[in-house]
Amino acid sequence: MQKSEIRKDYIQEKYVIIAPHRGNRPHDVEKPQRQQPNKPTECVFCPGKVDKVSKVLATINETKEKNEPWAIKVIANKFPSVSVNNPKAYGQQEVIIETPNHFLEIEDLSVKRISKILEIYAKRTEVISRDKKINYVIIFKNDGGVAGASIQHSHSQIFATEFLPPHLEDRSRRVQAYRLKHGTCIYCDVIKKERKGPRLVWEDKHVIAFCPWAPMHNYEIWIMPKRHVDNVTNLNETERNCFAKAMKKILKKISKLNLPYNYYFHQIVKDENEHLYIKITPRGSVWAGVEIGSGLIINPIAPEDAAAFYRK
Repeated sequence: MQKSEIRKDYIQEKYVIIAPHRGNRPHDVEKPQRQQPNKPTECVFCPGKVDKVSKVLATINETKEKNEPWAIKVIANKFPSVSVNNPKAYGQQEVIIETPNHFLEIEDLSVKRISKILEIYAKRTEVISRDKKINYVIIFKNDGGVAGASIQHSHSQIFATEFLPPHLEDRSRRVQAYRLKHGTCIYCDVIKKERKGPRLVWEDKHVIAFCPWAPMHNYEIWIMPKRHVDNVTNLNETERNCFAKAMKKILKKISKLNLPYNYYFHQIVKDENEHLYIKITPRGSVWAGVEIGSGLIINPIAPEDAAAFYRK
């Protein structure tokens, strides 16, 4: 692909300019890079400290390996932006510490451990969703300072709020309108299309990973269950294991790019007919004036090229 091309999101009014030639322009400003882990002596997520400074909600020992005091810990966010005590910003925030080892990243963990993390996401989502005021849940990971991480020890978060972001309400309406018009789920149709095209990265019987048609981020990639599953609580053990295999493969490739990244997936609690997908977004470029001013994203990495990188 040589010339720039404007592409539209699968469902929403979001547009991206795929401009591969932009990657050749000169730079004298340092690009974002993944940070190396600092010394664990002051880390509040390390064993010996986390129980003293945090409210522990759950300790998981399944998948614990030799010399590990525990496998996964769930703690309350000590500095939440929403809380059940604030009617003006009602919600809950939890942190999932994915390993007691300060120097391991999630891609260094076993497939079994990553699958267990997904199971914990599901269990904590079930607990949080018992609160009838909660309308929206997002599970996310910030890896690296540019991606929003404030602590380097490998962790992810669950953010749940009474407030439903308008763009997600819009997406839900559009998906429903598509279903009424075509009689099918748009994301199920996307899977059928992408598994036959140049953006396919990996698939097995239960899960597919591909780079989307109109990615907002360099090397953006999605992982989806082939079965029409509403949210993470509905994944079965086999599907979680398949997700874990895909995540480990993809995150290892992103680590070779030395890029910070985010991954996240949503749930609109009162919409029980969504199609779950995990979106992984490496942070290889910083949005500038065009992106911030117009909302039109310029991406110098074509998704077809990104998919070829992941497939290697």
